[in-house]
Amino acid sequence: MNQFQDVDYFGISSLLTEEEKMVRDTVRKFVDSNILPIIEKHNREGSFPRHLVKEMADLGLFGPTLPPEYGCAGLNNVSYGLMMQELERGDSSIRSFASVQSSLAMYPIFTFGSDGQKKEWLPKLASGEKIGCFGLTEPDFGSNPSGMITRAEKKGNNYILNGAKMWITNGTIADIAVVWAKLDGVVKGFLVPKGAKGFTAPEMKGKHSLRASVTSELVFQDCIIPEENILPKSDGLKSPLMCLNQARYGIAWGAIGAAMACYDSALQYSKSRIQFDKPIAAFQMTQEKLVYMMNEITKGQLLNLQLGRLKDEGKVKAFQISMAKRNNVFHALEIARMARGILGANGILDEYPVMRHSANLESVKTYEGTHEMHTLIIGEEITGIPAYK
Repeated sequence: MNQFQDVDYFGISSLLTEEEKMVRDTVRKFVDSNILPIIEKHNREGSFPRHLVKEMADLGLFGPTLPPEYGCAGLNNVSYGLMMQELERGDSSIRSFASVQSSLAMYPIFTFGSDGQKKEWLPKLASGEKIGCFGLTEPDFGSNPSGMITRAEKKGNNYILNGAKMWITNGTIADIAVVWAKLDGVVKGFLVPKGAKGFTAPEMKGKHSLRASVTSELVFQDCIIPEENILPKSDGLKSPLMCLNQARYGIAWGAIGAAMACYDSALQYSKSRIQFDKPIAAFQMTQEKLVYMMNEITKGQLLNLQLGRLKDEGKVKAFQISMAKRNNVFHALEIARMARGILGANGILDEYPVMRHSANLESVKTYEGTHEMHTLIIGEEITGIPAYK
């Protein structure tokens, strides 16, 4: 494969600050040098490249928008989005790891935790010394998290957790799990450390997607955690949903990174693959596909940039994040499928990244809110009528 060529049809880079461009270019170089040479091997083997954690931490990829006092970079949200874009250009599994570490482990501790919890965990998570995960989804409750069965009960100086969580990225390798459970009927967050009595995190095997990511169950059987492990500022279902919005924001950017990788691969291949005495890029149907790809990537990039600016101004709304996640993942998956078609039979080989991205995006389309649920979130905002109740 040739070197990746930037995809920027509308000169969107000119709208970025010098710091934002430096962040993007630094992570782009890291992906080209450290992720792309190894990712197909890990995807084939179904293994997570654990050695990347320290390297990613050294680049400031964990909790990058959080304050420097916790060992974080204190960057803006556009810079964070560009990080996620480039990581997912490498692989959705790697972006998922960084998203969970940042948005679903560090963010809830920073937002809902005590000063002691923040001082204890955030620097360790930022440095990659510790790994975090987020337990909300359950075997029987995904799109309807309010139906969760997991319960917490206060007994003396401890809480006792009972229940199970499913589809948890990083779960088996995590040192700390941010777990959501009902306490006296109210959803609260709890910090459950690895090795807590009554807590197990078996890895889920047999995935055709996100194969370079660790996906787990979290099982709590009379799991004992001390009372100081509750997130004191967590209050109701809105707390974990705030975390999900952080993650969905990163996904919106990441999906465009995957789309860029697929477009670039298809473009380069179409210009070098000769059929009927000319490159297949010369055929109208191939050009139509490439134009669709560039068109949707450009629209997604503009959506993301405005979303990031709104987020940095403190004006972003949940339904706007839903629109970007829904749109960008949908079109990224369509782009991956089109790219596979342009590559023909070669598209199924892991010599090219297209089939891997396509398989990964099948998961990205349904996690952190399915395409359908984001449709209904936007629909409620437009009409004022909740169609999912």
